[in-house]
Amino acid sequence: MSSLIEQAAQRMEQLRQAGADMPTAPPLASVVDAVKKPAIESQPPPISRHVQIDLDALSAVGIVSPTSPRSQVADQFRVIKRPLISNAMGKGASVIVNGNLIMVTSALPGEGKSFTAINLAMSIATELDNTVLLVDADVARPSVMRKLGLPDGPGLLDLVLDESKDMSSMLLKTNIDKLSILPSGTPHARATELLASDAMIRLLDEMARRYTDRIVVFDSPPLLLTTEARVLATHMGQVVVVVQAERTLQSEVRHALATIEACPVKLMLLNQARAVSKGVYGYGGYNYGYGADMNSGKPGYPQHQL
Repeated sequence: MSSLIEQAAQRMEQLRQAGADMPTAPPLASVVDAVKKPAIESQPPPISRHVQIDLDALSAVGIVSPTSPRSQVADQFRVIKRPLISNAMGKGASVIVNGNLIMVTSALPGEGKSFTAINLAMSIATELDNTVLLVDADVARPSVMRKLGLPDGPGLLDLVLDESKDMSSMLLKTNIDKLSILPSGTPHARATELLASDAMIRLLDEMARRYTDRIVVFDSPPLLLTTEARVLATHMGQVVVVVQAERTLQSEVRHALATIEACPVKLMLLNQARAVSKGVYGYGGYNYGYGADMNSGKPGYPQHQL
């Protein structure tokens, strides 16, 4: 053993006399970095889940898709989406804060808001220059996933409850290239109250600013069912209020509109209408428009016969 040590010492002395660089220990900081770096690199970025939507089944129930043939409903939503997209992309008469956040709601349940939100998102997904995110924000009575034939899973409520979660991990990428979906998420006893929380407001801000070409369509709770829906509306750039013809009372519509008076852009959509009234653009089952309040003449409300 001693001879080996002596030989090693002699070899070191020979290298020193020859002027060779002696091996040195790395700095402590480099050792620490080397230990930390593998741990960071071992965490892959969040990956969105992929789902397959049965487009033929959707077409059979009147929901438009990029692959479906031209139809009356598809033509209706081409007209309905155009001013919404212009406002979302800052090409309207004025710049709208959070213009790319579009809330689809109604005064009461059962007026067709979820059907409208899905069709609007599907129609926007056919655009060449925009992507669309469909959010099921009717957290007390979610229906978007069921209507699309998709299983429920984590989503909006999970992001609000735990802000450390990455939204990308909750998104569902679909077989429609420009359409993603955010489910309502894990059921929670105080689901509607979470919509009015500060965490929700921060999430909305992230959605509005994360991608410049993305339009976010929210299927939200009815305005007269929960006060949280009204709070959510105040952070939207545009609100579409769906009204079922010959069913919803004018007083209920006026009450619903009064709750979102501060919203910059409000569009009313008359669902299942059989006639087109003056000042309203109608295509079969849907009428829509901008105009004045039926009593006050206040700008921003459309005129309709209900």
